[in-house]
Amino acid sequence: MMEGTAGVSGHRDADEASLDNADALAEQDPGGMLRHTASAGSQVRETAALAAEANLQVLADEGRPRAVVIAGIGTAGRTGDVLATVAGPRCPVPVIPHRSAGVPGWVGAADVVIAVSASGRSPEALGAAEAAHRRGARLVAVGAPDSRLQSVAERARAPFIPVPRRAPARASLWALTVPVLLAARTLGLVKVNEADLAETAARLDADADRCRPTAESFVNPAKSLALGLAGSIPIVWGSSPLATVAARRFGDTLSANARYPVVAGALGEAGRGRVGLLDGVFGGLVESSRDIFADPDDETDGATRLRVVLLRDGGLNADDDSDEPLAVEERRADAVQTLAERRGVRCDVVTAEGGSALERLASLVAVPDFASVYLALAHGLDPMAVPAVTEMKELANQ
Repeated sequence: MMEGTAGVSGHRDADEASLDNADALAEQDPGGMLRHTASAGSQVRETAALAAEANLQVLADEGRPRAVVIAGIGTAGRTGDVLATVAGPRCPVPVIPHRSAGVPGWVGAADVVIAVSASGRSPEALGAAEAAHRRGARLVAVGAPDSRLQSVAERARAPFIPVPRRAPARASLWALTVPVLLAARTLGLVKVNEADLAETAARLDADADRCRPTAESFVNPAKSLALGLAGSIPIVWGSSPLATVAARRFGDTLSANARYPVVAGALGEAGRGRVGLLDGVFGGLVESSRDIFADPDDETDGATRLRVVLLRDGGLNADDDSDEPLAVEERRADAVQTLAERRGVRCDVVTAEGGSALERLASLVAVPDFASVYLALAHGLDPMAVPAVTEMKELANQ
């Protein structure tokens, strides 16, 4: 166990055996990040009930808005990406995630602003809520109860959905996302019904059970994915807009929990340039120097390699309108797997399952969420404590 200059403890090489020792995992995870990650299904159910108690109907009283802005940063900002993707190309108005303080200059009385903050005190959400109130835009706020964000919402006489702060923001994606989706449903922008929510929660529960700490690596998809990524530079690509949201989410959690550098994005964009990474010094070049008689799974030569994680949407809901035909997305995903195989670059594939867009998204997020925590634990890192984030806030607020 090494300790860094900033007091960061951990070890460079992943300890595979530690992931199959439930007691060791519990000791290394004192903040309970695995437990918080496993609460995703209950988050869906709890915040759906809380949203039902909020007076969201006032949002619809003035009719359909010109545009909807979802204001937040980090995981709260991802809720805007989820809404935009679940709403899809048929959405009758623009859905715009906004990650800066305030709101875009054009926002006015014809628009709706949804301000999201797990803590209820992020400058981005607070600034957006205050700006929306000044400009006469309809406002709904989502965040911790008894927070500054709730106070702003009350001054604006706007609906506020209280989300109890039971976990770090990055483990609260579903708690923050469901109220945003239900606010958008009230405005007639998405078709998310109670069955969709129930099936999504059940999917998250089932994946939490498959990824539980007591399930050994050879049957635990999250542990297997974590061990495959150990020591690599992860490249996470999504085959569709929905899968791309999940890919970027995986990039967030790998960086925050496991402290891994990640390239994440849309496979369509990657095909215009970033797929060239497969030919580079961490891809095909390092693989071409491998001893042809060596064990293909032996990566103990010290070289850092790429590891591709491909999130595939599975070609479901084929009758939906989309930016590209599903057949194009499928061919592109097949092509990337072939390119990686030809260059000796390992590729893991997670395929979406489920009937609704929300359930399919959950099926692409759940296992990677757990994998990011297991990868941290394999390196002896506490996934909850991120000293650099705390120091960054202290330095920025001086």
